[in-house]
Amino acid sequence: MHVSHLSLHDFRSYADVDVALEAGVTAFVGSNGQGKTNLVEAIDYLSRLSSHRVATDAPLIRAGTEQAVVRAAVVRDGRTAILEVELNPGRANRARVNRSPLSRARDLAGIVRTVVFSPEDLALVKGDPSQRRRFLDDLLVLRTPRYAGVISDYERVLRQRNALLKSLYAARGSAREAALATLSVWDDQLIGTGTELLLARQQLSADLAPYLAKAYEAVARGANRDDARVEYSASVPDPSLVEEVAQQPSRDHRSVLADADPSLVEEVAQQPSRDHRSVLAEAFRAEVARRQNDEIQRGVTLVGPHRDELVLTLGPGDEQRLPVKGYASHGESWSFALALRLASYDLLRADGDDPILILDDVFAELDAERREQLASLVAGAEQVLVTAAVADDVPEVLRGITFHVAGGEVTRA
Repeated sequence: MHVSHLSLHDFRSYADVDVALEAGVTAFVGSNGQGKTNLVEAIDYLSRLSSHRVATDAPLIRAGTEQAVVRAAVVRDGRTAILEVELNPGRANRARVNRSPLSRARDLAGIVRTVVFSPEDLALVKGDPSQRRRFLDDLLVLRTPRYAGVISDYERVLRQRNALLKSLYAARGSAREAALATLSVWDDQLIGTGTELLLARQQLSADLAPYLAKAYEAVARGANRDDARVEYSASVPDPSLVEEVAQQPSRDHRSVLADADPSLVEEVAQQPSRDHRSVLAEAFRAEVARRQNDEIQRGVTLVGPHRDELVLTLGPGDEQRLPVKGYASHGESWSFALALRLASYDLLRADGDDPILILDDVFAELDAERREQLASLVAGAEQVLVTAAVADDVPEVLRGITFHVAGGEVTRA
Protein backbone atom coordinates (compact mmCIF):
# COMPACT_ATOMS: atom_id res chain seq x y z
CA MET A 1 0.00 0.00 0.00
CA HIS A 2 1.25 3.48 -0.81
CA VAL A 3 0.01 6.99 -1.55
CA SER A 4 0.76 8.10 -5.11
CA HIS A 5 -0.69 11.60 -4.91
CA LEU A 6 -1.65 14.00 -2.13
CA SER A 7 -3.81 17.09 -2.54
CA LEU A 8 -4.63 19.56 0.24
CA HIS A 9 -7.01 22.51 0.26
CA ASP A 10 -6.99 24.90 3.25
CA PHE A 11 -5.37 22.26 5.43
CA ARG A 12 -3.10 23.69 8.11
CA SER A 13 -0.69 26.13 6.40
CA TYR A 14 -1.59 25.13 2.84
CA ALA A 15 -4.14 26.97 0.73
CA ASP A 16 -3.57 24.47 -2.07
CA VAL A 17 -0.81 21.96 -2.64
CA ASP A 18 -0.39 18.87 -4.83
CA VAL A 19 2.41 16.39 -4.33
CA ALA A 20 3.14 13.35 -6.51
CA LEU A 21 4.58 10.51 -4.43
CA GLU A 22 6.08 7.09 -5.10
CA ALA A 23 6.57 3.83 -3.27
CA GLY A 24 9.79 3.56 -1.31
CA VAL A 25 11.33 6.27 0.84
CA THR A 26 10.41 9.94 0.57
CA ALA A 27 11.88 12.64 2.80
CA PHE A 28 10.38 16.09 3.40
CA VAL A 29 13.14 18.42 4.57
CA GLY A 30 12.64 21.96 5.80
CA SER A 31 13.08 24.28 8.74
CA ASN A 32 10.65 24.06 11.61
CA GLY A 33 7.34 25.78 10.95
CA GLN A 34 7.49 25.42 7.17
CA GLY A 35 4.77 22.78 6.86
CA LYS A 36 6.57 19.48 6.32
CA THR A 37 4.75 17.74 9.16
CA ASN A 38 1.42 19.04 7.83
CA LEU A 39 1.86 16.87 4.74
CA VAL A 40 2.30 13.58 6.59
CA GLU A 41 -0.30 14.58 9.17
CA ALA A 42 -2.86 14.81 6.34
CA ILE A 43 -2.08 11.27 5.18
CA ASP A 44 -2.34 9.97 8.73
CA TYR A 45 -5.66 11.81 9.14
CA LEU A 46 -7.10 9.84 6.21
CA SER A 47 -6.12 6.66 8.04
CA ARG A 48 -7.61 7.38 11.47
CA LEU A 49 -9.79 10.49 10.97
CA SER A 50 -7.86 12.17 13.75
CA SER A 51 -4.51 13.88 14.12
CA HIS A 52 -1.51 12.57 16.01
CA ARG A 53 -0.75 16.19 17.02
CA VAL A 54 -4.03 17.75 18.20
CA ALA A 55 -7.24 16.47 19.80
CA THR A 56 -9.79 18.31 17.61
CA ASP A 57 -10.17 19.20 13.94
CA ALA A 58 -10.31 22.99 14.40
CA PRO A 59 -6.51 23.54 14.32
CA LEU A 60 -6.34 21.63 11.03
CA ILE A 61 -8.31 24.31 9.18
CA ARG A 62 -6.24 27.11 7.64
CA ALA A 63 -6.72 30.40 9.46
CA GLY A 64 -9.53 32.48 7.99
CA THR A 65 -11.26 29.55 6.27
CA GLU A 66 -14.16 27.35 7.34
CA GLN A 67 -13.30 23.91 5.98
CA ALA A 68 -10.41 21.85 4.67
CA VAL A 69 -10.13 19.04 2.16
CA VAL A 70 -7.61 16.19 2.14
CA ARG A 71 -7.52 14.00 -0.96
CA ALA A 72 -5.14 11.14 -1.77
CA ALA A 73 -4.70 8.49 -4.41
CA VAL A 74 -3.93 5.21 -2.63
CA VAL A 75 -2.49 2.23 -4.49
CA ARG A 76 -3.20 -1.21 -3.08
CA ASP A 77 -2.58 -4.51 -4.89
CA GLY A 78 -2.15 -2.62 -8.16
CA ARG A 79 -5.49 -0.79 -7.89
CA THR A 80 -5.90 2.91 -7.14
CA ALA A 81 -8.61 4.44 -4.98
CA ILE A 82 -9.23 8.15 -4.45
CA LEU A 83 -9.94 8.90 -0.78
CA GLU A 84 -11.25 12.29 0.27
CA VAL A 85 -12.37 13.85 3.52
CA GLU A 86 -13.89 17.28 4.02
CA LEU A 87 -13.28 18.68 7.50
CA ASN A 88 -16.10 20.86 8.85
CA PRO A 89 -15.49 21.92 12.48
CA GLY A 90 -18.76 22.18 14.35
CA ARG A 91 -20.53 20.15 11.69
CA ALA A 92 -20.29 16.60 10.38
CA ASN A 93 -17.26 15.81 8.27
CA ARG A 94 -17.91 14.29 4.86
CA ALA A 95 -15.97 11.55 3.11
CA ARG A 96 -15.81 10.07 -0.38
CA VAL A 97 -14.19 7.07 -2.04
CA ASN A 98 -13.68 7.37 -5.79
CA ARG A 99 -15.89 10.49 -5.56
CA SER A 100 -18.84 8.49 -4.20
CA PRO A 101 -20.02 9.87 -0.82
CA LEU A 102 -19.97 7.64 2.24
CA SER A 103 -22.95 7.69 4.58
CA ARG A 104 -20.62 8.38 7.52
CA ALA A 105 -17.15 9.90 7.49
CA ARG A 106 -15.93 7.28 9.96
CA ASP A 107 -16.43 4.60 7.29
CA LEU A 108 -13.25 5.95 5.69
CA ALA A 109 -11.14 4.90 8.68
CA GLY A 110 -8.84 1.95 8.09
CA ILE A 111 -8.97 1.95 4.29
CA VAL A 112 -5.45 3.35 4.25
CA ARG A 113 -3.27 2.27 7.15
CA THR A 114 -0.47 4.31 8.67
CA VAL A 115 1.93 3.89 11.56
CA VAL A 116 3.38 7.18 12.83
CA PHE A 117 6.60 7.63 14.77
CA SER A 118 6.85 11.12 16.28
CA PRO A 119 8.39 13.01 19.24
CA GLU A 120 4.99 12.78 20.93
CA ASP A 121 5.48 9.01 21.21
CA LEU A 122 7.35 9.45 24.47
CA ALA A 123 3.95 10.26 25.99
CA LEU A 124 2.94 6.65 25.30
CA VAL A 125 5.20 5.53 28.11
CA LYS A 126 5.53 8.67 30.25
CA GLY A 127 2.07 10.18 29.86
CA ASP A 128 -1.25 9.42 31.50
CA PRO A 129 -3.33 6.29 30.72
CA SER A 130 -5.49 8.12 28.15
CA GLN A 131 -2.48 8.24 25.82
CA ARG A 132 -2.13 4.47 25.93
CA ARG A 133 -5.88 3.90 25.55
CA ARG A 134 -5.86 6.08 22.44
CA PHE A 135 -2.89 4.12 21.08
CA LEU A 136 -4.85 0.88 21.50
CA ASP A 137 -8.05 2.28 19.99
CA ASP A 138 -6.25 3.72 16.96
CA LEU A 139 -4.60 0.38 16.28
CA LEU A 140 -7.88 -1.43 16.87
CA VAL A 141 -9.63 0.65 14.21
CA LEU A 142 -6.79 0.12 11.73
CA ARG A 143 -7.07 -3.65 12.18
CA THR A 144 -10.88 -3.77 12.26
CA PRO A 145 -12.49 -0.53 11.02
CA ARG A 146 -15.95 -1.36 12.42
CA TYR A 147 -14.60 -0.61 15.90
CA ALA A 148 -14.63 3.08 15.01
CA GLY A 149 -18.40 2.82 15.46
CA VAL A 150 -18.11 0.89 18.72
CA ILE A 151 -15.73 3.50 20.17
CA SER A 152 -17.94 6.35 18.99
CA ASP A 153 -21.03 4.74 20.51
CA TYR A 154 -19.27 4.09 23.81
CA GLU A 155 -18.06 7.70 24.05
CA ARG A 156 -21.58 8.96 23.32
CA VAL A 157 -23.11 6.74 26.01
CA LEU A 158 -20.42 7.82 28.46
CA ARG A 159 -21.14 11.52 27.89
CA GLN A 160 -24.88 11.03 28.35
CA ARG A 161 -24.46 8.88 31.43
CA ASN A 162 -22.06 11.35 33.04
CA ALA A 163 -24.51 14.19 32.44
CA LEU A 164 -27.26 12.15 34.13
CA LEU A 165 -25.03 11.30 37.09
CA LYS A 166 -24.34 14.99 37.66
CA SER A 167 -28.05 15.75 37.74
CA LEU A 168 -28.79 12.82 40.07
CA TYR A 169 -26.72 14.25 42.90
CA ALA A 170 -29.21 17.05 43.52
CA ALA A 171 -32.38 15.16 42.49
CA ARG A 172 -34.99 14.33 45.12
CA GLY A 173 -38.28 12.42 45.36
CA SER A 174 -39.99 11.42 42.10
CA ALA A 175 -37.39 13.25 40.05
CA ARG A 176 -34.69 11.06 41.56
CA GLU A 177 -36.67 7.87 40.94
CA ALA A 178 -37.17 8.84 37.31
CA ALA A 179 -33.48 9.66 36.92
CA LEU A 180 -32.48 6.31 38.45
CA ALA A 181 -34.76 4.49 35.99
CA THR A 182 -33.10 6.38 33.13
CA LEU A 183 -29.69 5.56 34.59
CA SER A 184 -30.56 1.87 34.35
CA VAL A 185 -31.13 2.28 30.62
CA TRP A 186 -27.75 3.98 30.20
CA ASP A 187 -26.17 1.24 32.32
CA ASP A 188 -27.35 -1.34 29.80
CA GLN A 189 -25.84 0.61 26.91
CA LEU A 190 -22.60 1.28 28.78
CA ILE A 191 -22.22 -2.43 29.57
CA GLY A 192 -23.13 -3.52 26.04
CA THR A 193 -20.73 -1.26 24.14
CA GLY A 194 -18.14 -1.31 26.92
CA THR A 195 -17.95 -5.10 27.00
CA GLU A 196 -17.38 -5.23 23.26
CA LEU A 197 -14.63 -2.61 23.43
CA LEU A 198 -13.02 -4.22 26.47
CA LEU A 199 -12.88 -7.65 24.83
CA ALA A 200 -11.37 -6.17 21.67
CA ARG A 201 -8.70 -4.28 23.60
CA GLN A 202 -7.81 -7.36 25.65
CA GLN A 203 -7.38 -9.44 22.50
CA LEU A 204 -5.36 -6.70 20.80
CA SER A 205 -3.03 -6.42 23.79
CA ALA A 206 -2.46 -10.17 23.74
CA ASP A 207 -1.80 -10.11 19.99
CA LEU A 208 0.60 -7.18 20.32
CA ALA A 209 2.67 -8.64 23.18
CA PRO A 210 4.99 -10.98 21.21
CA TYR A 211 5.66 -8.32 18.56
CA LEU A 212 6.53 -5.80 21.27
CA ALA A 213 8.98 -8.20 22.88
CA LYS A 214 10.70 -8.80 19.56
CA ALA A 215 10.79 -5.09 18.66
CA TYR A 216 12.22 -4.04 22.02
CA GLU A 217 14.98 -6.60 21.67
CA ALA A 218 15.80 -5.07 18.28
CA VAL A 219 15.99 -1.41 19.36
CA ALA A 220 17.28 -1.51 22.96
CA ARG A 221 20.92 -2.04 23.77
CA GLY A 222 21.57 -5.44 25.35
CA ALA A 223 17.87 -6.30 25.67
CA ASN A 224 16.40 -9.75 25.23
CA ARG A 225 12.94 -10.86 24.20
CA ASP A 226 11.68 -11.36 27.76
CA ASP A 227 12.41 -7.82 28.94
CA ALA A 228 9.42 -5.83 27.62
CA ARG A 229 5.82 -6.71 28.37
CA VAL A 230 2.44 -5.19 27.77
CA GLU A 231 -0.72 -6.19 29.66
CA TYR A 232 -4.24 -4.84 29.70
CA SER A 233 -5.56 -3.82 33.13
CA ALA A 234 -9.33 -3.39 33.27
CA SER A 235 -11.48 -1.56 35.82
CA VAL A 236 -13.90 -4.49 35.55
CA PRO A 237 -12.93 -7.57 37.63
CA ASP A 238 -11.29 -10.22 35.46
CA PRO A 239 -13.83 -13.00 34.73
CA SER A 240 -11.00 -15.53 34.87
CA LEU A 241 -10.62 -14.65 38.53
CA VAL A 242 -14.34 -15.07 39.00
CA GLU A 243 -14.10 -18.55 37.52
CA GLU A 244 -11.06 -19.30 39.66
CA VAL A 245 -13.00 -18.43 42.81
CA ALA A 246 -15.88 -20.56 41.61
CA GLN A 247 -13.49 -23.51 41.47
CA GLN A 248 -11.95 -22.62 44.85
CA PRO A 249 -14.86 -21.36 46.95
CA SER A 250 -12.78 -21.25 50.11
CA ARG A 251 -10.82 -18.25 48.81
CA ASP A 252 -11.82 -14.81 50.02
CA HIS A 253 -14.28 -13.20 47.63
CA ARG A 254 -13.27 -9.67 48.49
CA SER A 255 -9.57 -10.07 47.72
CA VAL A 256 -10.07 -11.93 44.46
CA LEU A 257 -12.93 -9.93 43.01
CA ALA A 258 -11.56 -6.53 44.08
CA ASP A 259 -14.76 -5.91 46.03
CA ALA A 260 -17.11 -6.95 43.23
CA ASP A 261 -20.40 -8.60 44.20
CA PRO A 262 -19.57 -12.08 45.60
CA SER A 263 -22.93 -13.38 44.38
CA LEU A 264 -21.41 -13.26 40.92
CA VAL A 265 -19.14 -16.15 41.92
CA GLU A 266 -22.10 -18.35 42.78
CA GLU A 267 -23.78 -17.48 39.49
CA VAL A 268 -20.68 -18.49 37.53
CA ALA A 269 -20.39 -21.71 39.51
CA GLN A 270 -23.98 -22.60 38.63
CA GLN A 271 -23.47 -21.84 34.92
CA PRO A 272 -19.94 -22.99 34.09
CA SER A 273 -20.66 -23.27 30.37
CA ARG A 274 -21.27 -19.54 29.91
CA ASP A 275 -19.01 -17.81 27.41
CA HIS A 276 -16.36 -15.25 28.31
CA ARG A 277 -18.38 -12.32 26.92
CA SER A 278 -21.45 -12.97 29.07
CA VAL A 279 -19.37 -13.52 32.21
CA LEU A 280 -17.45 -10.31 31.55
CA ALA A 281 -20.71 -8.41 31.02
CA GLU A 282 -22.03 -9.69 34.35
CA ALA A 283 -18.80 -8.72 36.09
CA PHE A 284 -19.13 -5.28 34.49
CA ARG A 285 -22.75 -4.98 35.66
CA ALA A 286 -21.88 -6.06 39.21
CA GLU A 287 -19.10 -3.48 39.45
CA VAL A 288 -21.33 -0.71 38.05
CA ALA A 289 -23.98 -1.56 40.66
CA ARG A 290 -21.39 -1.61 43.45
CA ARG A 291 -20.01 1.81 42.49
CA GLN A 292 -23.35 3.52 41.83
CA ASN A 293 -23.41 5.62 44.99
CA ASP A 294 -19.81 6.72 44.45
CA GLU A 295 -20.64 7.68 40.87
CA ILE A 296 -23.64 9.77 41.91
CA GLN A 297 -21.58 11.52 44.57
CA ARG A 298 -18.82 12.34 42.09
CA GLY A 299 -20.98 12.84 39.01
CA VAL A 300 -18.82 10.66 36.78
CA THR A 301 -18.70 7.06 35.51
CA LEU A 302 -16.04 5.14 37.43
CA VAL A 303 -16.18 1.75 35.68
CA GLY A 304 -15.51 0.90 32.04
CA PRO A 305 -12.88 0.95 29.29
CA HIS A 306 -12.36 4.71 29.75
CA ARG A 307 -10.81 3.92 33.15
CA ASP A 308 -8.56 1.07 31.97
CA GLU A 309 -4.80 1.02 31.58
CA LEU A 310 -2.28 -0.55 29.23
CA VAL A 311 0.46 -1.60 31.63
CA LEU A 312 4.00 -1.37 30.24
CA THR A 313 6.78 -3.07 32.21
CA LEU A 314 10.48 -3.80 31.88
CA GLY A 315 12.67 -6.35 33.59
CA PRO A 316 14.35 -9.72 33.13
CA GLY A 317 11.89 -11.58 35.38
CA ASP A 318 8.66 -11.17 37.28
CA GLU A 319 10.42 -10.28 40.54
CA GLN A 320 12.55 -7.58 38.89
CA ARG A 321 9.87 -6.24 36.58
CA LEU A 322 8.99 -2.55 37.02
CA PRO A 323 6.61 -0.10 35.29
CA VAL A 324 8.25 1.81 32.45
CA LYS A 325 6.61 5.02 33.65
CA GLY A 326 8.56 6.36 36.59
CA TYR A 327 11.35 3.77 36.54
CA ALA A 328 12.78 3.53 33.02
CA SER A 329 15.63 5.78 31.91
CA HIS A 330 15.12 8.26 29.09
CA GLY A 331 16.84 5.89 26.66
CA GLU A 332 14.78 2.91 27.80
CA SER A 333 11.58 4.96 27.51
CA TRP A 334 12.43 5.94 23.94
CA SER A 335 13.27 2.33 23.07
CA PHE A 336 9.93 1.18 24.50
CA ALA A 337 8.02 3.86 22.57
CA LEU A 338 9.75 2.89 19.33
CA ALA A 339 9.05 -0.78 20.08
CA LEU A 340 5.33 -0.06 20.48
CA ARG A 341 5.22 1.55 17.03
CA LEU A 342 7.31 -1.18 15.43
CA ALA A 343 5.11 -3.83 17.04
CA SER A 344 2.03 -2.08 15.61
CA TYR A 345 3.60 -2.12 12.16
CA ASP A 346 4.56 -5.79 12.39
CA LEU A 347 1.10 -6.75 13.67
CA LEU A 348 -0.62 -4.96 10.78
CA ARG A 349 1.77 -6.61 8.32
CA ALA A 350 0.94 -10.00 9.84
CA ASP A 351 -2.73 -9.22 9.13
CA GLY A 352 -1.84 -9.01 5.44
CA ASP A 353 -1.20 -5.29 4.87
CA ASP A 354 1.99 -3.26 4.55
CA PRO A 355 1.11 0.03 6.28
CA ILE A 356 2.57 3.37 5.30
CA LEU A 357 5.29 4.30 7.78
CA ILE A 358 5.58 7.94 8.81
CA LEU A 359 8.71 9.07 10.68
CA ASP A 360 7.85 12.60 11.75
CA ASP A 361 10.88 14.51 13.07
CA VAL A 362 11.77 11.47 15.13
CA PHE A 363 15.47 11.23 14.22
CA ALA A 364 16.30 14.55 15.90
CA GLU A 365 15.18 12.97 19.19
CA LEU A 366 17.35 9.85 18.91
CA ASP A 367 21.04 9.19 19.34
CA ALA A 368 23.04 7.94 16.36
CA GLU A 369 22.78 4.26 17.30
CA ARG A 370 19.00 4.29 17.69
CA ARG A 371 18.67 6.24 14.42
CA GLU A 372 20.51 3.54 12.53
CA GLN A 373 18.63 0.72 14.28
CA LEU A 374 15.24 2.24 13.52
CA ALA A 375 16.18 3.04 9.93
CA SER A 376 17.38 -0.50 9.25
CA LEU A 377 14.18 -1.96 10.67
CA VAL A 378 11.78 0.12 8.56
CA ALA A 379 13.70 0.65 5.32
CA GLY A 380 12.02 -2.34 3.66
CA ALA A 381 8.47 -1.01 4.04
CA GLU A 382 6.51 -0.39 0.85
CA GLN A 383 6.32 3.34 1.62
CA VAL A 384 8.23 5.35 4.22
CA LEU A 385 7.60 9.08 4.63
CA VAL A 386 10.23 10.99 6.62
CA THR A 387 10.25 14.57 7.87
CA ALA A 388 13.40 16.29 9.12
CA ALA A 389 14.61 19.82 9.73
CA VAL A 390 18.16 18.84 8.77
CA ALA A 391 18.86 16.39 5.95
CA ASP A 392 21.89 14.98 7.78
CA ASP A 393 19.60 13.73 10.59
CA VAL A 394 18.14 11.17 8.16
CA PRO A 395 20.17 7.93 8.06
CA GLU A 396 21.71 7.07 4.72
CA VAL A 397 19.46 4.05 4.19
CA LEU A 398 16.40 6.35 4.25
CA ARG A 399 17.67 9.00 1.85
CA GLY A 400 15.38 8.31 -1.07
CA ILE A 401 13.36 10.93 -2.93
CA THR A 402 13.67 14.33 -1.24
CA PHE A 403 11.30 17.28 -1.20
CA HIS A 404 12.29 20.68 0.14
CA VAL A 405 9.52 22.42 2.07
CA ALA A 406 9.71 26.19 2.54
CA GLY A 407 7.30 29.12 2.40
CA GLY A 408 4.30 26.96 1.54
CA GLU A 409 6.09 25.42 -1.44
CA VAL A 410 6.92 21.73 -1.78
CA THR A 411 9.69 21.21 -4.33
CA ARG A 412 11.28 17.95 -5.38
CA ALA A 413 15.08 18.05 -5.13
